[in-house]
Amino acid sequence: MHSRFGSAPAALINIASRALSRINDRRLRPLGLTFAQMPVLAALSKADALSQKELAGLARIEQPSMAQLLARMDRDGLIQRTVAQHDRRVTLLSLTETGLAKLTQVRSVLFETNDQALRGFSAEEIDLLVDLLTRLVANLEENPA
Repeated sequence: MHSRFGSAPAALINIASRALSRINDRRLRPLGLTFAQMPVLAALSKADALSQKELAGLARIEQPSMAQLLARMDRDGLIQRTVAQHDRRVTLLSLTETGLAKLTQVRSVLFETNDQALRGFSAEEIDLLVDLLTRLVANLEENPA
């Protein structure tokens, strides 16, 4: 058991997450993007079109935050909205050509940050870290408070 909060795994994961967000935001700024937009770009890149509800679930973003994020992405020409043919009440979201082009540029930025974060780790350590973090996420998502 860790007696100091600062050395507890959850605290260290939080510090690492904030550092990754800060570094990625700085590196993505020249592209006109933010790190918060990455889960949306990634989810939309794997589907032709998604409803806002589907997208929020895949990107793991709460609906109010998703609405603000999508408004900015729409304004910046990264996504387009179309009315679903099967249900006129549903708006479908998809990437524009601009969004797809940005996604290609984004990958190298994210890989660069990933490489920085994992510098000095062996392949086995990286595999173990991925396994442990995957289990941690599963534990937290099975019974969210």
